[in-house]
Amino acid sequence: MNRRCYQVLLIVSVVAFSWLAMQVVHELGHVLHVYLSGGTVLKVVAHPAAISRTDYTGSPSPRFVAWGGAIWGCLIPLAALIVVRLTARRFDYLAAWFAGFCLICNGAYLAAGSLSPGLDDAGVILRYGGPRWPLILFGLVAVPAGLWLLSGLGPKFGFGPARGEVDRRAAIGAAIGLAVLVIVEVAFNW
Repeated sequence: MNRRCYQVLLIVSVVAFSWLAMQVVHELGHVLHVYLSGGTVLKVVAHPAAISRTDYTGSPSPRFVAWGGAIWGCLIPLAALIVVRLTARRFDYLAAWFAGFCLICNGAYLAAGSLSPGLDDAGVILRYGGPRWPLILFGLVAVPAGLWLLSGLGPKFGFGPARGEVDRRAAIGAAIGLAVLVIVEVAFNW
């Protein structure tokens, strides 16, 4: 394999893994808030061919449950970034990418949903009496923070002066991580 193949493998694997794992940590936040509010989780959908969701019953606070996805969908990746920076600094750019990606996705999701509420989390928050401004504020904080985490990562992904050169172990590890995540999601969700 030449260096561009490893670069493409790294980028495609990291982006796909980040999309799927972002949905997992987002739904984990909903699940945590369902249990904390006294509800019961009926089903969690986290599958490569679906947009994730958590079905539940019995929670006295749907707003609390709705907020859980974005809050923990940001905090868990940030905590993972801290752990990786303390234990495996060589690969911290992968954790920084994931954390930045999750901050951008969750922030944009709530902020955009506040402007065009539907059946999404922002819609639930608004429908149950939550104000619009915290959703927008969340986005105004999370999205720039995510962009800040992504800034300067280009060379690690083979851009700029790296001229396509990436850490081959990271590329192969990212591809394996993606494959494992896909297998787990397929095995446990249909």
